Amino acid sequence: MRIAPDNELLQYSGRIDFEDRKAPLFVYAGSWVKIRFKGNYIAAEITNHRSYATNYLGCILDGKQGKFVLVQDGKSHNYILGSRLPEGEHELLMFKRMDSCHFFTFHGFVLEENGEILPQEEKPNRRIEVFGDSVSCGEVSEALDYVGKADPKHDGEFSNSWYSYSWITARKLNAELHITAQGGAALMDKTGWFRGPDYIGMESIYNKIEYNPEICPTKQWDFSLWTPHVVILAIGQNDANPENYMAEDYSCEKSENWRRRYRAFVNKLMGLYPHAQFILTTTILGHDPSWDKAIDEVCREIADSRVHHFLYSNNGCGTPGHIRIPEAEKMAEELSTYINSLGDIWNEK
Repeated sequence: MRIAPDNELLQYSGRIDFEDRKAPLFVYAGSWVKIRFKGNYIAAEITNHRSYATNYLGCILDGKQGKFVLVQDGKSHNYILGSRLPEGEHELLMFKRMDSCHFFTFHGFVLEENGEILPQEEKPNRRIEVFGDSVSCGEVSEALDYVGKADPKHDGEFSNSWYSYSWITARKLNAELHITAQGGAALMDKTGWFRGPDYIGMESIYNKIEYNPEICPTKQWDFSLWTPHVVILAIGQNDANPENYMAEDYSCEKSENWRRRYRAFVNKLMGLYPHAQFILTTTILGHDPSWDKAIDEVCREIADSRVHHFLYSNNGCGTPGHIRIPEAEKMAEELSTYINSLGDIWNEK
């Protein structure tokens, strides 16, 4: 029994390209599709579009998480996500573990012939969007032998958006999440680590669905499709490449230009989301505190009750490597506590 992607009983979340409703394209980490069903078997038909790394698919079936290596030949393949399941109802959340090291096209689910798709509960009314980098995507989060240490050699196997501080925070707050983030992204083009040597920054990513030109042409995102209550802007860690000018000379023209561009970016997002709360931050990943000083200065200059500067208890000095699951849990606890302290921010406007 085939369940087409445009079946009204399927549930989706994330910036997903639905230009072809029967073949939606998953781009951002943490994007997902969910199904409730009866049957003892479920598979998904997927075409993977690889840019780099070994690409993995994530799923949570009846509360148990699994991952699957995606075939990297650009052809459609069936992936068995569950078999010999017990009688009764089942729930499967299939999600994108990784950033735009790959996109994938979803062609639908396959159940056994007498299987049945079931209605679902509505998604949470609360909504959070995170603009960030690899930490917000959960990159290398599963390297548990390296908590507080530099990253091990890896090829995508440890990256899992489910364990990012951003998704853990959303679960703590019972909020739907869009992770508009990319590993290596800085604020501006020509800086950071994504798509070198012609680096692509968040200024060129934030308003796109597809944004990795190695995979396909870029495409604009329609901001009217989804509006968050809370926006977390976690940029300012990759911006020190190729030159850490903020640390070397806080008052130089390059530093002043970054602060101007950062302020303009915040103002642009505030215009797009006129009722959202904005949390300006970085993470516990090691970086020079001058970048947090710059963010704080911009926050004070904006001087708007909707804009807040947040620092973790070990901000910028928590680890020299990516944030592992226990560290992400602590970050999420601090961040969710702070968001709760802002009061009644979830009302529809």
